[in-house]
Amino acid sequence: MKHLFTIVAIFATLQMFGQKKIVWFDTGIKVQYGAAGLYNAAISDSKAFDHEIGRGLSYGGKIGVNFNFGGFTLDVMKSSLNQGFEFKEDLTMSPKINWDALDFYLLYRNAKNLGYFEIGPKLSLIQKVTYDRVTEEQTENFNSNTLGGVVGFGANIMGNDGRFSGILGLRFEYAFTDFVKDNTNDSEYPLPFIYTDGYKPSNIAFAGVVFELNWGIGYFAKAQCGARSKFIMF
Repeated sequence: MKHLFTIVAIFATLQMFGQKKIVWFDTGIKVQYGAAGLYNAAISDSKAFDHEIGRGLSYGGKIGVNFNFGGFTLDVMKSSLNQGFEFKEDLTMSPKINWDALDFYLLYRNAKNLGYFEIGPKLSLIQKVTYDRVTEEQTENFNSNTLGGVVGFGANIMGNDGRFSGILGLRFEYAFTDFVKDNTNDSEYPLPFIYTDGYKPSNIAFAGVVFELNWGIGYFAKAQCGARSKFIMF
């Protein structure tokens, strides 16, 4: 009987001082790859040029602040994208534009039942713009930054205890601001002689696969007895 009372007392103590998670933090590395493009309505309507499917590769890291099933993530990624244009009169002369950027994502993420959905803005700082077969760098002819929106979803494919997880998903991005700096009918960017019916903006787009590895940092917890909350490492 004495031992029974001892076990009950220990159990009651653990219940009293049990901790309730308030907010938890994680960090990770990630990479994404997929189809990229530079959409311009004037090129779509052009009889001389047409869009080709470009490619985009990004890599970087993230830090997350989480509340139960929801939270916010800050991604910082280095990206390299390109867009080819088919010159219908001479395919051997079809130009391609390449650009590098440093991208910042601030996303709301809802994660439940081993899946997630994310949405939010993206800021791209354009670092370098070049054309194939053109020796001079063209960065000065394009805006130094673009602002866009991001939507993504996916699922955990490994780990789910908060300490470590691997996530595979899809991400769709579209820049609302114009990539080209000279927004006049005489502009030669991204291609010359295309603004016959007035200037049209050039918008960066991306759709692809994203993979990330996450590690839990720790969490703030509050004792059920009302004690002050404290930070606990995973």
